[in-house]
Amino acid sequence: MTKAGAARRSEQKGDDRGLFIHRELSWLAFNDRVLAMASDPSVPLLERLRFLTISSTNLDEFVEIRVAGLHEQRAWGVGRSGPDGLSPAESLARIGAHMRRQVEEQYRVLNEELLPALEAEGIRLLRRSAWTGRQRRWVLRFFEEQVLPVLTPLGLDPAHPFPMVLNKGLNFIVTLEGEDAFGRNGEVAVLQVPRCLPRIIPVPDEVAGAPYDFVLLSSVVHAHVDRIFPGMTVQGCHQFRVTRNSDLWVDEEEVGDLLTALKGELPGRRYGQAVRLEVAANCPESEARFLLRRFGLAEGDLVRVDGPVNLHRLAALYDLVDRPDLKYPPFLPRVPRRLRNAADPFAVIRRGDVVLHHPYESFTPVVDLVRRAAADPSVLAIKQTLYRTGSDSPIADALVEAAQVGKEVTVVVELRARFDEAANIELATRLQEVGANVVYGVVGFKTHCKMLLIVRREGEGLRRYVHLGTGNYHPGTARIYTDIGLLTASKRVGEDVHRIFQQLTGFGRRARLSRLRQAPFELKKLVLDRLRKAAKAARKGRPARVVARMNALSEPEVIRAIYDASRAGVEIDLIVRGICRLRPGVPGVSETVRVRSIVGRFLEHSRVYWFDIDGERELWCSSADWMTRNLERRVEVAWPVEDRRLRERIYEEALGVCLRDDIQAWELGPDGEWRRLRPPEGAAPFSAQEALMARVGGAGA
Repeated sequence: MTKAGAARRSEQKGDDRGLFIHRELSWLAFNDRVLAMASDPSVPLLERLRFLTISSTNLDEFVEIRVAGLHEQRAWGVGRSGPDGLSPAESLARIGAHMRRQVEEQYRVLNEELLPALEAEGIRLLRRSAWTGRQRRWVLRFFEEQVLPVLTPLGLDPAHPFPMVLNKGLNFIVTLEGEDAFGRNGEVAVLQVPRCLPRIIPVPDEVAGAPYDFVLLSSVVHAHVDRIFPGMTVQGCHQFRVTRNSDLWVDEEEVGDLLTALKGELPGRRYGQAVRLEVAANCPESEARFLLRRFGLAEGDLVRVDGPVNLHRLAALYDLVDRPDLKYPPFLPRVPRRLRNAADPFAVIRRGDVVLHHPYESFTPVVDLVRRAAADPSVLAIKQTLYRTGSDSPIADALVEAAQVGKEVTVVVELRARFDEAANIELATRLQEVGANVVYGVVGFKTHCKMLLIVRREGEGLRRYVHLGTGNYHPGTARIYTDIGLLTASKRVGEDVHRIFQQLTGFGRRARLSRLRQAPFELKKLVLDRLRKAAKAARKGRPARVVARMNALSEPEVIRAIYDASRAGVEIDLIVRGICRLRPGVPGVSETVRVRSIVGRFLEHSRVYWFDIDGERELWCSSADWMTRNLERRVEVAWPVEDRRLRERIYEEALGVCLRDDIQAWELGPDGEWRRLRPPEGAAPFSAQEALMARVGGAGA
């Protein structure tokens, strides 16, 4: 019986667990799609290498957080959880099998496709066995002058216990024979390679005879390991890497200062509970088992790799190799025509809302608006939420300047933005030092919404200017993430944003909002209400269609509402970049639901919801995915686009073109498998991202 058939059968019996794809397996399927870009011959070669390294980094973070969490649940004896009904142990078994297949494919792509293709282009990672005499002499000199002085070998004996190995660090297990200067019989040693050393080392032209020859640091160390243990006989030397639980846990209700508490937790991320062990493919079984015992791991937590243990380090090649012909052509986002060379951006926004579609349109207008507000004597206050913004953010610089000249500056910094905690702590401290009001949101709820509020004194009184976004206030990611931003002077929107900031910084009952919808209060209700309204209209024979785009779809109640709408006959198109737990196309359950995912040059990040119900059309942009955490445990915002022209523009650019893509689009089947779409025979191929680069970026707006 097919998975779709089994799902339908279980649903008929009143058990809908078969209708939910496992969350973590769905994420792994997304990473498969990223990895597939590394094998795509239509992608420039160095970009293919980047996609390979991105898939490796993605998997590392997945293990550090999601797999680590399942390990904890299994240890605590947590039973079946989630709508799919799998226990932590069952989940880990399935995840482990998928991860091993994915890692095997990563190294196959590296060894069989990318390295030969790079070598054909004159870009070589020189293997030890292929070094010429001149190269060997240069590598030896490099090792003795640049590497050996910072290495610290640790021979294991009663006086030298097994070291506390750093999370994701490069290490070697070395087996030895012989007697040392103190009469000790050395058998096993561990060599940790400091992160201060470059993992990819360019070989000078005069030594290599070519401009783009490199050696891996792991090869340099391996080739000279006998010099690290002089007088001993090296029997074996093998790379290994351990991945640890990197989730930070702070009891927000118990700590007096969240910033100080998180500061104290950050160092522990490097040495959390071990979750995964990677070893070289040729590492003897006895050594692998020795390491597993040391880290308290089981056989299923072991991964053997046919190459460097951290593929992410190969990303350095992208910047080390100056070959524009092997990279995506440069793309310069445009500034919207209305804001181009505008002497007064506030006057432009007063005349009408401005929509920004990143990265096709520049993020510069948002940065410039904050800078202008900081310097404008008519601006009295600036309030902003910051989730991920970067340690050297020009927006942070502008907020500091505004506070220094006496403006009222309030910043809600989400300290718990995963893997950005250190940068956010530094940012919060910097803002506090210049007198800005800095708060960390609401205890128990991450502040994930993206809002900027500028209060300006004008002739008729005070006016509020607002920016709302689906992405972060980060100029770097705005060049590679697709997101929608809105600049508006709408009185009602300004009042709503003001009320939300009051909630975030002070105390008070839930505010009644006029235009915006906020999680954890009304946003889930908005989504469910519109899906139910569409179902009701369809049952009456009236037209109803839903098109929604997001990063992830996993909220069980929302998925069940989508199934109900489909049974009623609502046409539903979902564009989901990553996790999707819904099964489309199941007979009698989701026949009218189609799910696709776009993976390309830019990271699809916008959240846009379109409801066309009996002729009434609504379009909402939001910071929220349709996940339980976004709708129930975060502060999120959705805003309607009421101007018909702007609404139609966003529909076409954020939804319409994605539904026509047959180059970078993947479609999800009822069996839970993703299949890449191809253009119909004889038809011209269509790429959403390329079309938008030409239309929006090329022509302005």
